[in-house]
Amino acid sequence: MTEPTIEDYFHENRLFPPSPQFKANALTSDDSLYREADADYEAFWARQARELLTWNSDFTTTLEWELPFAKWFVGGTLNVSENCLDRHVANGIGDRVAYHWEGEPGDTRTITYADLLEEVKKFANVLKSLGLSKGDRVAIYMPMIPELPVAMLACTRIGVAHSVIFGGFSPDSIIDRVQDGECKVIITADGGYRRGAASLLKPNVDDAVGSCPSVTDVVVVQRTNSDVTMVDGRDHWYHDLMESASADCPAEPMDSEQLLYLLYTSGTTAKPKGIMHTTGGYLTQVAFTYKYVFDLKPETDIYWCSADIGWVTGHSYIVYGPLVNGATSVLYEGTPDTPGKDRMWDIIERYGVTQLYTAPTAIRTFMKWGEQEPQKHDLSSLRLLGSVGESINPEAWMLYHEHIGSSRCPIVDTWWQTETGGQMITPLPGVTTLKPGSACMALPGIGVEVVDEEGHTIEHGGGYLTLTRPWPSMLRGIWGDPERYMDTYWSRYPGRYFAGDGAKIDEDGYLWLLGRVDDVMNVSGHRISTTEVESALVDHTSVAEAAVVGATDDLTGQAIVGYVIVRGGVVADDALVDELRSHVATKIGPTARPKRVIIVPDLPKTRSGKIMRRLLRDIADGNTLGDTTTLADPSVVEAIRESALYGPGSGV
Repeated sequence: MTEPTIEDYFHENRLFPPSPQFKANALTSDDSLYREADADYEAFWARQARELLTWNSDFTTTLEWELPFAKWFVGGTLNVSENCLDRHVANGIGDRVAYHWEGEPGDTRTITYADLLEEVKKFANVLKSLGLSKGDRVAIYMPMIPELPVAMLACTRIGVAHSVIFGGFSPDSIIDRVQDGECKVIITADGGYRRGAASLLKPNVDDAVGSCPSVTDVVVVQRTNSDVTMVDGRDHWYHDLMESASADCPAEPMDSEQLLYLLYTSGTTAKPKGIMHTTGGYLTQVAFTYKYVFDLKPETDIYWCSADIGWVTGHSYIVYGPLVNGATSVLYEGTPDTPGKDRMWDIIERYGVTQLYTAPTAIRTFMKWGEQEPQKHDLSSLRLLGSVGESINPEAWMLYHEHIGSSRCPIVDTWWQTETGGQMITPLPGVTTLKPGSACMALPGIGVEVVDEEGHTIEHGGGYLTLTRPWPSMLRGIWGDPERYMDTYWSRYPGRYFAGDGAKIDEDGYLWLLGRVDDVMNVSGHRISTTEVESALVDHTSVAEAAVVGATDDLTGQAIVGYVIVRGGVVADDALVDELRSHVATKIGPTARPKRVIIVPDLPKTRSGKIMRRLLRDIADGNTLGDTTTLADPSVVEAIRESALYGPGSGV
């Protein structure tokens, strides 16, 4: 048998099968979908495409595959906005709520499918009046307000590809993305509300546009009534354009492989990668995964994904997945701690949220804030919990299960990427016996294998996560750079997509994500995953959250450095640091004992909730820090550096 490539230390034996009640009411409660997909995965996806979507013309070929380029549902035509809106209104559910929107200051809007359809048709006509037509690209740089999904869906109605730029990005990031996509129009807002104040967006667009010669027009939604500059002839208020726009705009049938959107993700070079997603395959997979992974009951469920639409999670599981299934969602503009640390639980209670999909970093932050915050609210409406963004360690999983789900809600821990478009590895809640911290198994129709350095399959232990066959929502390439697409994803293991993530497979065949391969540490020849050491640290009762990096070490090559946030009321001193180092050694072995554990007030996180371990490595190595513009709070870096120099665990 092939030997593991990444050490497998941490073992989890707790099991949580679906409750009899959940299983009895679940959309699927046996292995029939897996068996169908194993027998013929192309036929499986063809059935999903035909049953879940409305096609203007049926496809003639399910898959054309010339590695690394795939075409799904060839010959078929459909329209995304028609699938998300028109057909629901035509089927008599136009008065169903599409979004319960809540602004951070507390203002609210209730938007039905009929409301959304009318707004989308009008804005599609606005886009046409600005000279846009099928094949053009538009940049969208907005806060979490209803006009953001309106803009996306209006683009899909007329075949214009959108490039959503996260509202926390700087003018330089806007320039990179707009220039690369040669976007003709930027849709933005004067600003949005964040942490109790107006956060302006239009000035960043103004700074960027001078370097973007392709841009002819800027459309601005008035959200904060802030004083912003409007350039005559270039800048237009959204409400002025909509006032005169017609609500008559038929959805245009699009080829299944029509470019739906670009979404940029950071690369190893300075230039971000424009990930290309197309129409029919993408919509099929997000429709299927949203329906079955969240066990959707569209007549009664109130679903909330707390991500930002600027990330792929928001594209797939706030906009396209829910709407194509006729679901009702909550859309929230602000932060989970404004005005108080119970804002999230307050929203769940008031709207009767049934499914919550959030990030492990958010869950670990709730651990730090204390159990009393969710206890202030009635969370009994919840029936399913989801996790997305990075792997969740077992103790955070257990807190989520016990304190948010009252030990009765299944947790769907999902692994996927911007590049995959939709969920790939996750339990099905009515079928799978859960293990805390494991994403469990590949979904029906998805091929996954863990391999060693040479590409040999590992049946038990740690290695590299690969995908063995095409899937409908897969990226169709990197915009303008097919060679980079091949080199980045398909060259390391011939015939396989390499995800860039480490994973281990346990004795029951369950998959455990170990984070980016870049985050695997080499300590005296032992390849140790940061995820496993973080899980061991968080397992200690004093720890709310932990991040681990490999720092340069003359003796061992790399040394393990842990950054730890303690729970409220815990005394942070050198004795606790020693105790934590010993706890890791006891839990997963002496090789994994951290050289240093540094107690910190916070961790450097992006506004999507991901920890920027690169900055923690820079601090550990004493290097000059890289770009911090994407951090939710750049000031935390200096506080961490101070803790590293003078706090418990500093050795000073």
